[in-house]
Amino acid sequence: MSSNNLSLNDHHYDVVLNYLRFARYKRSHNLRGVEGCFQDVKDSRLTEDTFTSEEVEDILDGLEAVVRGEVESELININHTNVLLLRQFFQQAEKWHLKLQADISELENRELIELVADFEESQFSGTAATTKPSFEMKRLDPMESGDFQLLQNEIDRLKKDNDQLKERLKMAEVKATEALSAKSKLMSDLADAKNTPVTDKAPDTSTELANLESKLAATRIEAEKNLKMSGDKSNLLEDDLVQTKHKLLEVQEQLELKGKELDKKFSGTATYKNLKTMLMKKNEQIKELRGQLSKYEEE
Repeated sequence: MSSNNLSLNDHHYDVVLNYLRFARYKRSHNLRGVEGCFQDVKDSRLTEDTFTSEEVEDILDGLEAVVRGEVESELININHTNVLLLRQFFQQAEKWHLKLQADISELENRELIELVADFEESQFSGTAATTKPSFEMKRLDPMESGDFQLLQNEIDRLKKDNDQLKERLKMAEVKATEALSAKSKLMSDLADAKNTPVTDKAPDTSTELANLESKLAATRIEAEKNLKMSGDKSNLLEDDLVQTKHKLLEVQEQLELKGKELDKKFSGTATYKNLKTMLMKKNEQIKELRGQLSKYEEE
């Protein structure tokens, strides 16, 4: 760090000095322009020895208009050149993916303004800015650096990876939402099934039984198709046959469970109990008739 009042490193210290040289030259040029306005008035208007008040007022109004236009033009030009200077800094920062910030309120800090004024006075005391300064400093151009290209490639790769991770996260969120919806639906169906009477479940169980029989038939057809395939695929067919047999056993087991569940549910209904009572009465009547028939045959 350089030992200067602005607390800048050597490179930025030189940049500030160059800018102050440029600003001093422009300021001197602008003052000469204002002096020229007054000299023009002296040469063109002050040709008489005496002037009326109206003539003096007219001369001053004309001078005011000329000086105002000159000063306004130079102030606008200063603003535009400052924007160009900021543009250079911002473009260099953006090439390195940096975001600069500016505190506009500091531009009216009188203490800092006086600090800059003292710094300028200490650097250019007794020096008249009569000639346009020449700037030999090189512009910072990170695009010429090989390290920057590597950094840019790494940034592009990280951006690509970040986009892929975002896409995967979105897909995971969609799948999680679908899973939660499916879970909610299953829980709702389970609650409805628990609240449904037994007599209303019998048709649903019959439907499930028919679906299982259909699955069993489809599994058998698939097994038959697999057995008819060529001999060069025998190993694969054996694996498929084993899997098919497992599926067949699972379906048969589910079928038996559904059948038992159906029998159990049906045996608990009033219709089954009535049929069972009627069958027992019929058996008793048959026994009585057989006993009477045996007596008649003995006589």
